[in-house]
Amino acid sequence: MTRIAHLSDLHMGTEAAGLPEALAEAIARLRPDLVVVSGDLTQRARAGQFRGARALLDRFGAPWLAVPGNHDVPLWNLPARLLRPFEGYRRHVAHDLAPRWRDAAVAVAGLNTVDPCAWEAGRFRQRDAGLLSEAFADAGDRLRVVAMHHPPIHPPDVRKRLMRGAGEALAGLAAAGADVVLCGHLHAWATAPITARKGGRELLMVQAGTALSTRRRGEANDFNLLIVDGTELAVERWAHESDGAFRCGETHRFRRVGEVWLRIDTAPAAAPARAAARVSARVSAALDD
Repeated sequence: MTRIAHLSDLHMGTEAAGLPEALAEAIARLRPDLVVVSGDLTQRARAGQFRGARALLDRFGAPWLAVPGNHDVPLWNLPARLLRPFEGYRRHVAHDLAPRWRDAAVAVAGLNTVDPCAWEAGRFRQRDAGLLSEAFADAGDRLRVVAMHHPPIHPPDVRKRLMRGAGEALAGLAAAGADVVLCGHLHAWATAPITARKGGRELLMVQAGTALSTRRRGEANDFNLLIVDGTELAVERWAHESDGAFRCGETHRFRRVGEVWLRIDTAPAAAPARAAARVSARVSAALDD
């Protein structure tokens, strides 16, 4: 059994008071095998914000893997944004922008979807499909997990621009044999199977909201805990509550059967999490349009 804590959109520099401590305590208590951060570790890619993010990662007491988000490149410094966009991230967080991790049950591949030439929209590049295929070439029976900041599909009510090459991203993920995609960017929680085309390989998209930022967009600060047990996967949503602690508010269980993810059990959603459950339903509806 493998336990992965999935965080996203820390936005250090806009973090709510007390939340980093509460998050570190929750992660330490859960003792995951791996912590995955799917981008936007900082608000404005400043050195102090990167140092704060790295210090928090080091407090978790677990191996971690991170990929950059669009907020992790300089915004106003145009020469740095175009010529050395990831210098601060590489100096203070990690040099590798497409890191990998695996154990006996899971193989994780990070993917950098940031486009320094765009304001916030991401980009899937032709070479990314090759990187994923290479990462999973010898994964065997392991669950294949991709961590990327920008989701390859948006619910219909999202106003943000979809990443460039989104269709190619879905096809490339499926061709590489990916099973699960961990994303952020939208500050909205969701989990739902998605496909590049009807009848094709299904990917389970697991989206986290913002773990720390005050820019919550009507949802609680949260993170996910994925529990992998053979072909079964439980996705727990851990949301920040009024008493200052993160608690599990709902659990969704899936089983991988061939190319398809089957939902095998859904615990009743707590009242604060019902809006998040509706996000998941909207993602599924968008795929049917």
